[in-house]
Amino acid sequence: MAITPTQSRMARAALGLSIIDLGKAAGVRAATVSNFESGGDAYASTIAKLQTALETRGVAFVGDGEASLNGGEGVRLRL
Repeated sequence: MAITPTQSRMARAALGLSIIDLGKAAGVRAATVSNFESGGDAYASTIAKLQTALETRGVAFVGDGEASLNGGEGVRLRL
């Protein structure tokens, strides 16, 4: 499952990361992160880099329809 722009924003907020921080961690430009999180087009490889950077920091992603309280997409922090 590839993350959505909303999940990226939620995960960044949960971790206290800025767009610049996530870009550095994922090895992409901050403008690329901003574009993706605003709903712009992004290469699958870029999305994978963002997802990996966030998962490495303890985020678990929940897809739409997967087990969650309201059935929508979301994120969880693994402790």
